[in-house]
Amino acid sequence: MTSAARRRRWIVFAVLAVGVLVADQLSKMWVDANFALAYPEPLPGYALPTPVIGDFVRIAKSYNSGVIFGLFDNSLPIPLLALASALVIAMIVLYHWREGLKSHWLLTVALGLLLGGALGNLGDRINFGHVIDFVDMGIGTTRWYTFNVADAAISTSLVLLIVIGLFGERLMRAAPERELTPA
Repeated sequence: MTSAARRRRWIVFAVLAVGVLVADQLSKMWVDANFALAYPEPLPGYALPTPVIGDFVRIAKSYNSGVIFGLFDNSLPIPLLALASALVIAMIVLYHWREGLKSHWLLTVALGLLLGGALGNLGDRINFGHVIDFVDMGIGTTRWYTFNVADAAISTSLVLLIVIGLFGERLMRAAPERELTPA
């Protein structure tokens, strides 16, 4: 891979990470400033979720002091969660340096999304001691876990990583020399 192609990969990686980070932090700031804490059922001290697309997508602000899907809520110290996040961030950058630059460009996209999501949630943990979640999706009483932009980027990244894991060899054979180039 040429140095110009490597530079383009790093730019795509960084732009995606920063874009996710900015979108995540701005959306969380807006939701935190404009919505009360919400609970799906009437509960004293909580608002009801605000419908966005009927009952399917709602804004339901919550504070997640645990890890993914609210696991280990309040049982792990914030410095430990922040340190774990920082280690994951370092591993993402290292992996992109080692593998992302010589693999399919889709790996660069996946790792950029993953990095942006990890940075967004780390920023919340450092600034607030919890992560601000607000997207509530589901049908009726069957709801998914409440999430945010960073979580959506991480989930999308994981799907892309699964696709790369399943079809990586085919992807590399289909486009061995293709690079991200301006049209």
